[in-house]
This record gives sequence, C-alpha cells and structure tokens, in this order.
Amino acid sequence: MIALKKEITYLRKNKSLFLLSLPAVLFVFAFSYLPMFGTVLAFKDYNYAKGIWGSDWSGLDNFKFFFTSQDAWRVTRNTLVLNALFIVIGLAASVVFGILLAEMGRKAVRLFQSILFFPYFLSWVVVGYISYILLNPTYGAVNQLLKWLGIASVDWYSDPTYWPAILVITYLWKNVGYTAIIFYTGLMSVDPSYYEAASIDGASRFQQILRISYPLIVPLVLLLFILNVGKIFFSDFGLFYFIPRNVGALYPTTDVIDTYVYRSLRVVGDIGMASAAGLYQSFVGLVLVLITNRIVKKFDSDSALF
Repeated sequence: MIALKKEITYLRKNKSLFLLSLPAVLFVFAFSYLPMFGTVLAFKDYNYAKGIWGSDWSGLDNFKFFFTSQDAWRVTRNTLVLNALFIVIGLAASVVFGILLAEMGRKAVRLFQSILFFPYFLSWVVVGYISYILLNPTYGAVNQLLKWLGIASVDWYSDPTYWPAILVITYLWKNVGYTAIIFYTGLMSVDPSYYEAASIDGASRFQQILRISYPLIVPLVLLLFILNVGKIFFSDFGLFYFIPRNVGALYPTTDVIDTYVYRSLRVVGDIGMASAAGLYQSFVGLVLVLITNRIVKKFDSDSALF
C-alpha cells in the first residue's frame, strides 16, 4: 500500500513529463505492440477468404519452406554482414566527425553541421535517382570520369561484386552526419577544465582528444552500438531497394531479409512465409541485443542498456 502511494505521488509530481511522452508511447503501442498479434500468421496457411483466425494451422511449414530455400542463407548473410559494416564503419566515422566538429569554431561548426546533416533529410527515392545518375552504365558521371582517365567503363548494375562498397559509401554519406551531431552534442557537455588542466600539463591537442574527448563519449558509443546491434537484422529497406533498383543480377550481394519479404508478398503473395521470415528476423535481433548487452555489462556495467 505504501509503495502504491509512492507511485501515485511520483506520477502526480511528473504529470507533465508523462503527458509529454504520451504521443510517443501511443505510437510505439500502435505500431510495435498491436501488430505482434500478426505473428500468428507465421504458423498458418493464410487464406484471404477465411481471414487470419479462420485460416488453417500449418505448424512450422512456413519456416521449413524458408530455411530449406536457396535464398535463406543468402539473405541472412547479406543482412548480417552489410549491417555489421554499417555499424562498425558508421560509428567510427561518426566519432571522428563528431570530434572534428567539437574542435572547430562556431561559424565553421554551423557550416559543416549543415553540410553533414543535409543528406539525412533526403528520401531514399531521391538518393536512388542521384546514385543512378552517377552509376548509369552509359551516361553515368562515374563511367564518364573513368573514360576520361583511360579506364574501361563498368556496368555497375550487372556486377554484384562492387555493391557492398557502394552501399556502405551511400549509407555513410546519408547517415554519418546525424550520428556525428549526437557525439558532438555529447562532447559539448564535457567540462572545459579537463582540457585546461591537460594543456597546462603539456598535452597536445591530439593527446587531449585521445585521453579526454574519446573516453568521455565511450558510454554514448556503446549505447548506440547496442541499439544498432538490436537492429542488425532489420535493414533499411529504402537503401537496399532503391539504390540497387531491385535488379535481379545484384541479389547475391544486395538482397536482404526486408527486400526478400517484400518481394515474397508482392510477387508470390505468400503472407505465411513472409511472416515466418519476419518473425525469424525479430527473434534473432532480440537474441543479439541480449548477448551484446551481456558482453558490455561484463566489461562496463554502467554502459549496459539494462
């Protein structure tokens, strides 16, 4: 009873904060929790006429179909490898740019902050057209440059070997600025007296960055790392669909679970199998978050997510 009264008192004191967070809570509930009822489709032979609850149960047949297909290993490998590259390279680049922003003057920060942040607001559809202008086999800017340098042009949309690098570069160009500003904001909260004391002791600017700036944002880096690992099995659909333009020849290196599920629904119309692939995706993501958080907790419990 006493504990309940304390909870009620706490809610009353922070009523404005709870009301402020209410739209976000409702959004998550409506689009993340309510759709969880749809996971039942992964275990059913869905029939449009019978509906979700009236369709016959199929047990694990949808999972069996997915895992025994030739696509299961390919999309799993591409999803994990490419997203791992995005996380590692993206965080490293964001830390570097965040520290560089912190080292600049205010006027320079405003200019470069805008330059870095602008691509984040562009739609993947727009970025897809920009990439096609650059990589068009006949008139693309990249092939024109290669011809000018005396190098043979490349048919980018028929050779999948180049695409892991192209996707990583595109991802970095669009997303690094957003994360860099997060790290820059974290560095703005560092007490300037740390740098003053280090300067008096004769530390160079690089030593101050290495011994003060980076260690102080490590908890933020680890937090973002854990959150990103939780989404490692969830690819950015726009990146993997609009940049390679859904070209079948590029599937060996660009096809991921999200595009595979979309194609299964659009072409085959198999809702049960697509739901099974989606549930598999969610389960692996949950396991990876738990494992990563456990590892981080062993080395630095304060930096763990929970």
